[in-house]
Amino acid sequence: MVINEETGALESFNFEHLQEKIPELKNLGYSVKTVQFNPALDSAEMGPESWMKIVRVIAENYQQYDGFVVIHGTDTMAFTASALSFMLENLNKPVILTGSQLPIGMIRTDGKENLITAIEIAAAKEENGLPLVPEVCIFFENDLFRGCRTTKINADNFNAFRSFNYPTLAHAGVYIKYDMAKIYHNVSRKPLHPHYLLDRNIAILKLFPGISPAVVNSILSAPELKGVVMETFGTGNATCEDWFIDMLKEAVDKGIVIVNVTQCQAGSVDMMRYETGRKLLEAGVISGFDSTTECAVTKLMFLFGHGLTPAQVKEHMVCSLIGEITIPDSYLP
Repeated sequence: MVINEETGALESFNFEHLQEKIPELKNLGYSVKTVQFNPALDSAEMGPESWMKIVRVIAENYQQYDGFVVIHGTDTMAFTASALSFMLENLNKPVILTGSQLPIGMIRTDGKENLITAIEIAAAKEENGLPLVPEVCIFFENDLFRGCRTTKINADNFNAFRSFNYPTLAHAGVYIKYDMAKIYHNVSRKPLHPHYLLDRNIAILKLFPGISPAVVNSILSAPELKGVVMETFGTGNATCEDWFIDMLKEAVDKGIVIVNVTQCQAGSVDMMRYETGRKLLEAGVISGFDSTTECAVTKLMFLFGHGLTPAQVKEHMVCSLIGEITIPDSYLP
């Protein structure tokens, strides 16, 4: 966004004037081409259709460029980053999402530094000429995070994002220091396979003490519902009242996939630790391990969008497809 000097209102930024607002881009020495949605979208309006547009732009320009930077509003950036991680199969080039907390025209804007560094990361290569960070990431306030591991944590401060369950991939200080061991490298050298199929019949059920049967039922009985991300307490615990367990069992029996993720900012679901978690497991709920809610939602959209059966979706949800979750050793064969 930029500030209209006449009205003082925030307006969508015209990318044609990018180098006018950020003349430092010329000093990077990179050839930068811009593509802008028309009309520009507030991040609150982003969703499956927008993600498909971004994927299409990347796919159509994939061979011509070393990397891609997606300038995005912060509110739903983690959802978009997670979705792109699944939709860009066989990705071997950087796709870096970034944005700002203050508009680009303001003196203290964080947008300039975020964008300049994101472009530098997107263009970075190893000595052998291969991209340094060939995955979907979010760069914000000096840190580079895996996109499908990231959550927005702050609405007011510049350090708006955090990856609680996976280390930062790089930190930008005087130099950009990469943690090469943590960066995801696709073992396949197959061509990029963009995906455009997503199923929106997914819901989030956030538990709280005293939640009523009517509230739970209203979500689990939603028409055409296919998947639920259930945010539980601690390591995956919930009430064991008969009505609740019975509702979960009924939903699972109907083919609804229920994924258990923790409400805690950090940590992982372990339904074997406490009796309450075991009850959920017996009801047919599957573990989301250390997945973010954003990742679990978009992963369900992606899997159901490709026509997988509930059994197949469950199988894929407890596997790490692109480094989105950490599978405990106890779950490995």
